[in-house]
Amino acid sequence: MRAVILAAGIASRLRPLTDHCPKCLLRIGPRPLLARTVDALLAAGIREFTVVTGYLHEQIENYLQTHYAGRADISFIHNERYASTNNIYSLYLACRDIAGRPAMLLDSDILFDPQIIVRLLASDRSDVLALNSHALGEEEMKVVTDASGRVTAISKTCDIRAAAGESIGIERMSAAYTAALAQCLAEMMEEGLDNVFYEQAFERLIVRGLSFAAEDVSDLFSMELDTVDDFRAAGEQIPTSLYD
Repeated sequence: MRAVILAAGIASRLRPLTDHCPKCLLRIGPRPLLARTVDALLAAGIREFTVVTGYLHEQIENYLQTHYAGRADISFIHNERYASTNNIYSLYLACRDIAGRPAMLLDSDILFDPQIIVRLLASDRSDVLALNSHALGEEEMKVVTDASGRVTAISKTCDIRAAAGESIGIERMSAAYTAALAQCLAEMMEEGLDNVFYEQAFERLIVRGLSFAAEDVSDLFSMELDTVDDFRAAGEQIPTSLYD
């Protein structure tokens, strides 16, 4: 299995913290977010990585090459259009490495308990999305599920009253799913849909009969860092057991 980490964004809402540092290299405790993500994946037995970079990409590449040489097989893809596209375009670029093979997809701005990776890998369902069930607002990527736990809708505009929770930005995908995803993303690029969230591709695949099962990880810590307030709160809220 190959892990895809999307780390191309400018993270303008985190300025001035990101004026000279990409978001994924901001430190929570002694380690940057990106190190926490890579370490969690390595601990779960995943050794192959595709990291899609953009803003300040040299810093990300240098960090990973320096700290993980000999421990991980890392492929870098530079999204030269990072300033004018959204994460769907970065995922489209990553499909060259994962189409038709199992993969784990992660946003690079998540602070999370490594056991979330373990739980997704242990699931007996082929395509799984990590779900955090909590009080929702307008900003969260909301997930609606059916009675069996299959995802029927995923977007920021889903009805809050119908949503089961928030997608935290970690998905395990089968070979069949990544093959279909690659085709779907190529179609969307031809339509000029390069500046939307990649969850729009997930919604297209739901219509075609391919959907994630929601894995509830609400009992495990996770937090997305979008703003300076988020970053400050993360340092206060991270469990002591995860701090090091």
